[in-house]
Amino acid sequence: MKIGIIGGAGYTAGELLRLLINHPEAEIAFVHSESNAGNRITDVHGGLAGETDLRFSADFDLGAIDVLYLCSGHGQSTAFWERNEMPSGLKVIDLAQDFRDESCGYVYGLPEVNRARISVADKVANPGCFATAIQLALLPLAAVGKLTNDVHVTAITGSTGAGVKPGATTHFSWRTDNLSVYKPFGHQHLIEINRTLHLLQPDFSANINFVPMRGDFARGIFASVYTDCDLSDEEARKLYDDYYADAPFTVVSDKAVDLKQVVNTNKAMVRPEKHGSKLLIVSAIDNLLKGASGQAVQNMNIMSGLDERCGLRLKPSAF
Repeated sequence: MKIGIIGGAGYTAGELLRLLINHPEAEIAFVHSESNAGNRITDVHGGLAGETDLRFSADFDLGAIDVLYLCSGHGQSTAFWERNEMPSGLKVIDLAQDFRDESCGYVYGLPEVNRARISVADKVANPGCFATAIQLALLPLAAVGKLTNDVHVTAITGSTGAGVKPGATTHFSWRTDNLSVYKPFGHQHLIEINRTLHLLQPDFSANINFVPMRGDFARGIFASVYTDCDLSDEEARKLYDDYYADAPFTVVSDKAVDLKQVVNTNKAMVRPEKHGSKLLIVSAIDNLLKGASGQAVQNMNIMSGLDERCGLRLKPSAF
């Protein structure tokens, strides 16, 4: 498959390139970046030194590719299609939030709930990183109508979740040895989380009390999710095992989950455990992989009829 990338200078594009260079069924046709046109890819994505001789391009031909990844900032995907015509047969995967409401014919790209629809889609909207981690913690409960009480979420993310451009809350001297809360109870990913839960459990009307936190590490999301639930520990574990039995990247653990199990992989580690009347679900992902570029490649594989794991057999950075 010939691949094009729009918005090639950011973290998600860098991770896409790392995956696609080694994907056995992918050939990168162009990596577009207006600000870096003509420069070597490795001038921006230094970790790819020795892996590619590609350069950023100012021009692109949508008719010459099979799959297009949109990696620009939120709102820019909509603007891109206002300026360009989509060729027939082109598969598009948008990593921004522009089409996560499934407008303009896009399918919401969370394979654990939409795999069948993704497999026949031409346009997929990749989920948000927090949204992925939190939904994977809650999907099995919603699928059997067990989300009947408020859900409480505390989730901490790495600095790469804020994007490549430095800001007051991302530079090293502020972020290191530091923690902070941001957008409590009003994070934008709540919209897509609620939408999916309502799809699985139409009568879901409880609150999701989500407190996001900035962590002093580069990549990963660690989410602690709990709600009152009448399932026993054994029933909850069986529910999660059964729901994710055919999900190659979502691993239900019977042991404590830690972030290093998922960093540098497309895996999600999920552990349900009962504490009195409350069910605690710990969910961990790499925000740049299962939370962004890895899931985008997973969606491409599904859309193209490939093994879902193709190009995504990655070892965690455990040490």
